[in-house]
Amino acid sequence: MKDKFWIIIISIVLVLVYAIDYKLDKANSKSEDTIKTIKNRGYIIVGVKTDTRPFGYLENGKNVGFDIDIAKYIAKDILHDSNKVKFVQVTPSNRLYLLNVEKVDLVIATMTITPERRNIIAFSKPYFVAGQAVLVPSGSSVKSLGDLDNKNVGVLYGSTAEKNIRIILPSVNVLGYKTYHDAYRALKAGKIAAITSDDTILRSYAMTDSSVKLLPKRYTKELYAIGLRKNEESKTLLKIVNINITNMVHDGTLTQLKRKWKLN
Repeated sequence: MKDKFWIIIISIVLVLVYAIDYKLDKANSKSEDTIKTIKNRGYIIVGVKTDTRPFGYLENGKNVGFDIDIAKYIAKDILHDSNKVKFVQVTPSNRLYLLNVEKVDLVIATMTITPERRNIIAFSKPYFVAGQAVLVPSGSSVKSLGDLDNKNVGVLYGSTAEKNIRIILPSVNVLGYKTYHDAYRALKAGKIAAITSDDTILRSYAMTDSSVKLLPKRYTKELYAIGLRKNEESKTLLKIVNINITNMVHDGTLTQLKRKWKLN
């Protein structure tokens, strides 16, 4: 009986020790709140574009633009210093992946809210409204989207413009590019008849190059928002980001930034 008693006691002790080890094991513990991670790290990591003037681009090796200024506003609120941001280059085809594998804390990169993306990530409140437009050579006979029937049209891989053009005008030949500059060079070289994307992005080309023009009609309404991971750990960060967007509206920051980057 004594032996049986001690076997039971030892078994209970082993179970308790295992349970304690399991809880202490980092792989089995609950992930830390993202805000705590950011504060412990000392800076926030934000995925941005580097080829999308005036939202996110490089100037003398520095990240600048409308989205960059929004990231700095959020960093100042969370870390009390607008410079405590590490910018990571993202593209429409990799930004959701880099967010979900935790290479970035936020994505602020002219990203439109869509139902498909909502299934993968969480979105903040919208901070900007754009519309899908068409950029063509100045001497082009193309006056509207219908004139692009059976013509080559450039889009960015993974963008909402790619999906929209296939729905709105299925007869076009859609050619995908990794960057806006690649699509722009293809347009200039005559490889495509037009580029379709958000008006705010294409306008910068029309403003700096008289050999291209933006058609007047807008075909969609694109709500830009900040992307976050869709998990419990990011819920506090989402609340803070939404408060920041609300504050930027109320204190006039968004209006000032639109004026600064000629987005009015």
